[in-house]
Amino acid sequence: MSDSGFDMGLDDASQAGVYGVGDGDLGGLAAAARDAGLKVLRLDLEGCSDKRTLLMRMGTQLDFPANWGRNWDALSDVLRDLSWLPANGYALLFSEADDLRQASQSDFDTLLDVLSEASASWAEDKVPFWAFFELPDGGAAEEEVAEDDEA
Repeated sequence: MSDSGFDMGLDDASQAGVYGVGDGDLGGLAAAARDAGLKVLRLDLEGCSDKRTLLMRMGTQLDFPANWGRNWDALSDVLRDLSWLPANGYALLFSEADDLRQASQSDFDTLLDVLSEASASWAEDKVPFWAFFELPDGGAAEEEVAEDDEA
């Protein structure tokens, strides 16, 4: 039960995943995630236009170990570990995510896949791992992951 009296189920690892939210929704999600006992990790993607910039920014903002590989496989590995950020669960909040989506749809889609796989991996250990993308059209991130899974 959250202290706010409004329980979104963010502590339920079986429901965790990758979701798009509307502009301005990340603040409320951050509060709800903290109420649910999750570690809130904010990632600013403003001006992020390619894989190299994305991986550099994620490594810096999430304080990845210095020796991480800076490629998609390495990103997957560190997101499934997070031993340097111990928590009962995680909520990654991506602001300005449309910058990456507009500049490089393929890198955006790959990021969604990596995060979705990380969430599924954490769910096996009953640890909620959420990723929320602030997008002008809200739920598009979730729809794209669902379409990829069906292929």
